[in-house]
Amino acid sequence: MLEMTPPTKNIYIVDTTLRDGEQTAGVVFANREKVRIAKFLDELGVHQIEAGIPIMGGDEKESIKKICQAGLKASIMGWNRPVIKDIEESLDCGVDSVAISISTSDIHIKHKLRTSREWVIENMIKAVEFARKQGVYISVNAEDASRSDMDFLIQFAKAAEEAGANRLRYCDTVGILEPFMTYENIKQIRANVDIDIEMHTHNDFGMATANALAGVMAGANYIGVTVIGLGERAGNSALEEVVMGLKHLFKMDLGFKTEMFREVAEYVSHASGRELPAWKAIVGSNMFAHESGIHGDGVLKNPKTYEAFLPEEVGLERQIVVGKHSGTAALKSKYAEYGIRLTEHQAEELLPKIRSYTVSMKRPLFDKELRYIYEDYYGGIIRD
Repeated sequence: MLEMTPPTKNIYIVDTTLRDGEQTAGVVFANREKVRIAKFLDELGVHQIEAGIPIMGGDEKESIKKICQAGLKASIMGWNRPVIKDIEESLDCGVDSVAISISTSDIHIKHKLRTSREWVIENMIKAVEFARKQGVYISVNAEDASRSDMDFLIQFAKAAEEAGANRLRYCDTVGILEPFMTYENIKQIRANVDIDIEMHTHNDFGMATANALAGVMAGANYIGVTVIGLGERAGNSALEEVVMGLKHLFKMDLGFKTEMFREVAEYVSHASGRELPAWKAIVGSNMFAHESGIHGDGVLKNPKTYEAFLPEEVGLERQIVVGKHSGTAALKSKYAEYGIRLTEHQAEELLPKIRSYTVSMKRPLFDKELRYIYEDYYGGIIRD
C-alpha cells in the first residue's frame, strides 16, 4: 500500500504551451499569438513560461524576445540542447532560465543519439556549468526518463545537481507511465537526490494529469503543463486540469485566476486550430450542461448534487438542456425563463411531444423550438 503524504514544498506550474504545445503536428502560432498567450498565462498565475526554442532563430527567436520584454511576472525559459550555442541564443533573448534537455534512456542513447551514457552525462555537465556561470535558473530535462534505468537516472540527477542545476525535469516522453509507477519512481529519486523535480507527462494512455499529480504526492514540486493539454501526439497534462485537481482534490489552492480558464482555452484552441471538445474536462461546454431528468432535477434543487465545483469558477455557465432524457423539472425550469409557469400536469403533457421531436432530430431542442411547441399546443405567442 502506498503511503501518500502531502507535499512539503510549494508547487509551481511550468507552462510549455508555446514550446511543447506548438510542437503538436500542424500547429503554428503567429508571433502576436505567442505574446498574447504568454500574457494570458502570466495573468492566470503561471510561475514559469517555457517560451520556445531560441536556437531556431527567425520568428521563433523574435517572439521569445518580445515575451521577455513584456514585463511579465512569470519566469521566462528557453529550451536548449546541451550545446553552448543553444544556451547563448537563449541568453540573447533575455530569458532568466534555461531548460537543458538530453535523453537518458538506453533506447534513445543507442538509437537516437548513437552514443554512450558517459557522453550524455559529460555533455549535460558542460552545458549546466556554462549556464551556471551566466547566472540563470537551470532545469535539466531527462528526456524519456520513464524508460530510463533508475540507477543511471539517479546518477544523472546527482551529476546535474553537483554541476549547478536547480531542478530535474522528469519526462514521460512517450506517455507510458501509470500513477502507481510514477509515485514509486519519483519517491526513489527524491530518496537519493536532493533536487527539485518537475513532472513532464504525456497523455498517450490518457493519464498525463493523473501521473503529474501522483508525482507531486511523491515529492515533485514543479508540474509542466499546456493549455487544454495541447502537445505532441495525445498531448501533455492540461493546465486547467492540474490546477483544479490540486485545488479541489488535494486542497492546494495555488491562487490562480481560474475564472479565466475558459477564455484562455478558447483563445489557444483558436490560435492552434485545434478543437476545444464539448466534453473537455474542466473547460468543455458540456461540463455544466444537464439533460438527464434525474440529473437536471438534482442540480435545480442543489448544484452540488451533480457538479464538483461551480461553473463560474472556470468561466462557464450552467445549462439545463431539454432533450430526449429531460424530465418535467427541467421543462418547468426552461419555460420559466420565458415567463411561463407550467403546472406539473402541463409539463407531463408536453414532455412526450418534446421527446419525440428530439428523437426525430437527433439533438436537444433550441429555445425557439420549445416556444413553438408550447404555442402549437396551448395557443398564443410567447413574447421575449
